[in-house]
This record gives sequence, C-alpha cells and structure tokens, in this order.
Amino acid sequence: MQQSRPPKPAIQATSKRATSFEPKAAAAFGAVVRDERVKLGVAQDQFALIANVDRSYFGKLERGERQPSLALILRIAGGLQIPAGELISKVEKSLQKTK
Repeated sequence: MQQSRPPKPAIQATSKRATSFEPKAAAAFGAVVRDERVKLGVAQDQFALIANVDRSYFGKLERGERQPSLALILRIAGGLQIPAGELISKVEKSLQKTK
C-alpha cells in the first residue's frame, strides 16, 4: 500500500540555516493587506489605529519588510472585516500566482 505524501508547503526553504522571516510570504501578506485596506477606502494610518497596530510597523508590514505574528494577523483581519482564514487564503493564492 502506497502512503500519500503531505502537500508541498506554499513557501520552500531557501537556505540551510533556520530563519523565521520569509520574504516572499511577507511581501504577499503585505500586498494582500494593502489591497483589502484600499478596497475599504481607509488610509494606512487610519487603519493602523483601527487594527491597533503601530503606524510605522503597519507600513513595514504592507511593504513586506516585516512578518506578522498570529495575534497581529487576527487584529488586521478584524480591522479588514474578514475572517483571518480568508486573509491567509488570499495570501496563499497570491503566493501560488508568483510561482
């Protein structure tokens, strides 16, 4: 009986040393968040207040310079008025397009 393999992760490790920062994932997350925020018609600094995120840190998130924690993803999704799972799904789809 042949065992099934787990699905490949959306992000592949690019180096041999461990790191928690994934540039492609961070960029995809930032782009999706920016698109969703713009759809709401909310300015970046205003949204940072809504989501309870430091304004300058939020800008870095949108530019893909920082990678959010789970708690931050939940706050951002709440500010965007979408479930966190839907936000992550959009990020995964964005990553699939860039392959």
